[in-house]
Amino acid sequence: MEGQELPYVLVDSIGGRLGVYEDHLGFLKKRFHLITMKEYLENKTFLSKKIRAIYIWYHKPVINEELLQNLPNLKVVASAGVGIDHLDLKLLSSYGVKVSNTPFIVSTDTADMGMALLLASSRRLVEGHEMAVSPDTEYFPADWLGVEVSGATLGILGMGKIGYKVAERAKAFEMKILYHNRNQRKKEEESAVGAVYCKKIDDLLQQSDFVLLALTLTPQTHKLIGKRELELMKPTAILINISRGLVVDQDALVEALQNKVIKAAALDVTYPEPLPRDHPLLKLKNVIITPHIGSATKKTRWIMMEEMAESIEAGLAGLPIPREVLP
Repeated sequence: MEGQELPYVLVDSIGGRLGVYEDHLGFLKKRFHLITMKEYLENKTFLSKKIRAIYIWYHKPVINEELLQNLPNLKVVASAGVGIDHLDLKLLSSYGVKVSNTPFIVSTDTADMGMALLLASSRRLVEGHEMAVSPDTEYFPADWLGVEVSGATLGILGMGKIGYKVAERAKAFEMKILYHNRNQRKKEEESAVGAVYCKKIDDLLQQSDFVLLALTLTPQTHKLIGKRELELMKPTAILINISRGLVVDQDALVEALQNKVIKAAALDVTYPEPLPRDHPLLKLKNVIITPHIGSATKKTRWIMMEEMAESIEAGLAGLPIPREVLP
C-alpha cells in the first residue's frame, strides 16, 4: 500500500472509557487512517466523503440516519462482539452498507464467565468475601451455607455457540443439562454433553436448579423472562444472565428476589449499563452483578480487533466479508 492513501475509518474515540484500546493503535494505524467522532464533527465538510468504514467499539459511535446521510462513501461497519441489537441492520442495508461482528471469538470467554457466575452465586462467594474481610467479623457462622453444583440441573436458554460451551463446562461439573433453543441440536451434539432438549421453555424453568440465559436479544426474546416465568422457577433456583439485560424484565426480577420467588441471580448484563446507583438490584444481597465482562480478556479483545480490521479490509476491497451479519 506504499504511496497509497490509507482508508479513512471512523471510530468513537481513542483511549479513555470507551475508546479504541491504545495498545491496538499500532496494528490499526498500519492499515487505516483513524478519525475520531470529535475530529469528524470539527471537519465534516472534508471528512464526510473520505470515511469508508466505521469501527464500533463498546457500541460507539452510534449510527443513525443523519450520520449515514452524511457519509456517502461508507461501505462497511465492523462491530465488536456478538450482539448487534445496537444496530439497525435494515437501515444500514438501505444505504448499501455491510455489517460484520465477531461472534466466534467471544464464545469461550463468555461461557467461562457463565460458569464463574454460576459457581459464585451457588457458593455465595461475594458475600463470603465481604464477611471474611469485614472489620466487624468476629467468627465465621457454621450455618452459612451455599448450594451444591455437582448433580444439580442446569437449564440453558439459547444453545448457540456460547450456550453449548457452557454445557461442555457444566458436564465436567457433573450437572444434568436441559436446554431450549429455536432449533434442536443434532443427537450427537446432545449426547456429547448429555443435554436433553425441552421443546417448551416452561418445562425447563420448572425443572432447573440453575437457569442460564445465553440468547440473542430480538423482538421475540425481549423480556422473555418476566413475572410468569420467574414464578415457574423453583424457589431454590438461581438465574444467570450472560446475554443481554433486556432479555429479563428487571422490575419482575427485583420483585421475585425480594419476595424469595427465586433464590438468587447472577448478572453480567443489565439494562441500562451501569444501573442507576439507587437501583433496587444493587441493594439486594442475593444478587451478583458484574460490568458486562463476558469477553473481557486481553487475548479475546485483541483477536476481536484483528477480525474487525479483516472485515473492513475485505469490504473495502469488494471481497466477501468474513462474519457478515445479514439484515
